[in-house]
Amino acid sequence: MASERMRAFDAAIVAPAERRQVGRSVRSRVPRTAHAVWEAPADRRDPIETLAEQNRSRDPQLVPVRLERMAASPFAFLRGAALVMAHDLATTPSSGLHVQLCGDAHLLNFGVFNSPERRLVFDLNDFDETAPGPFEWDVKRLAASIVVAARAKGLDRVAARRAVIEAVSAYQDWMERYSAMTHLDVWYSRLEVAELLDLLDPSLRKSTTKRTDRAVAKNHLKALDKLTTMVDGRRRIVDDPPLVEHVTVERTQSRLESVFRQYRSSLASDRRALFDQYRFVDFARKVVGVGSVGTRCWIGLFQGPNGGPLFLQVKEARAAAPDLAVGRDSTLHAGRRVVEGQRLLQATPDVLLGWATDRVTGIQYYVRQLWDAKGSVDVETMSASGFPVYAGWCGWALARGHARTGDSSTISGYLGSSARFAEAVADFAEAYADQTERDHAALIASLA
Repeated sequence: MASERMRAFDAAIVAPAERRQVGRSVRSRVPRTAHAVWEAPADRRDPIETLAEQNRSRDPQLVPVRLERMAASPFAFLRGAALVMAHDLATTPSSGLHVQLCGDAHLLNFGVFNSPERRLVFDLNDFDETAPGPFEWDVKRLAASIVVAARAKGLDRVAARRAVIEAVSAYQDWMERYSAMTHLDVWYSRLEVAELLDLLDPSLRKSTTKRTDRAVAKNHLKALDKLTTMVDGRRRIVDDPPLVEHVTVERTQSRLESVFRQYRSSLASDRRALFDQYRFVDFARKVVGVGSVGTRCWIGLFQGPNGGPLFLQVKEARAAAPDLAVGRDSTLHAGRRVVEGQRLLQATPDVLLGWATDRVTGIQYYVRQLWDAKGSVDVETMSASGFPVYAGWCGWALARGHARTGDSSTISGYLGSSARFAEAVADFAEAYADQTERDHAALIASLA
């Protein structure tokens, strides 16, 4: 193993121009226009059965909540159907240009949050499905979500397509820019909200600033006020069943305390020193998201030495959708996969990210802060003029994550400077939005 590492370390670096040419040569095998096509294959996996298979290993009390949330709209269905789309993407032409995928890069899995330096940044913010894969899988999922969301907003086809083109063009343009930077500069780059706001038209700046201000207010103190109350002189998480509730399963607290001890060992020494200042107070089960509903998810309340609270979310991690779609077995701890994927893709990951296993049940978890000035944009209330701007931000953030983990020169060489790739992905997004609406209707019918 040591000799293999040394050979990799000593390997000659291929010049960017040569790697760009490698990307261009991929077009002969997979033309950029090949990404335009979506036609469900005759042997397509039944999406409702795919969801049913996932539900069999989830908490049966919460499965109805998941289905209810997914049935709310085609966009909600798309959010909860990352595995369905991963299986579909696995049947489409592949560039073979791999990056660390988000695996679930829809519009609402981008957002704002505080960096460790307390600067508000915009980035990807969900990594449950992160795994290696072709870069276009993330781009296509983002594009499809844009069209489905645009339709939900009542935007016409032209406006929806314009937003997709904005996102994919931003991805393409920024991949080109990142390919001209040193990799260290790419690694240090980030999308600071203050700088993004400066780029906005004044007509959009005020409303967008209000949204980001709400994210800043969503912190541990806000969580303390919203999620807890005083009971007999002690802080307790407020029950709101079935979404938030204490559980009475035997040994649950001792098991969770064991999980936190393991989690501590996954932290770097300075993070352990930070975590060690806090004392465990209370815990409860908390339902989150759409696709994650029914997986085991807990929140733990800790108290600091000077009275400040710390909320940690303990979330079950499972095999990633891209891995399942290609039949790849990962030997990595599922929680560790999520944590390491987040650290690869995100410019400023949570300083308290870690992982652990419930040794009684074998369930693998990752752990993160529950609220740390985190917020996502309300796409439904976003103005028609702001929608393509936000889509462009998502494309930019996705390019930055992919440039950190893939070969930006090769990908940029493949994409080129024309609109062929963006137009092709826009065609795919429209066709897959139609597919999503059909799948959503099938879910409604199955529930009926």
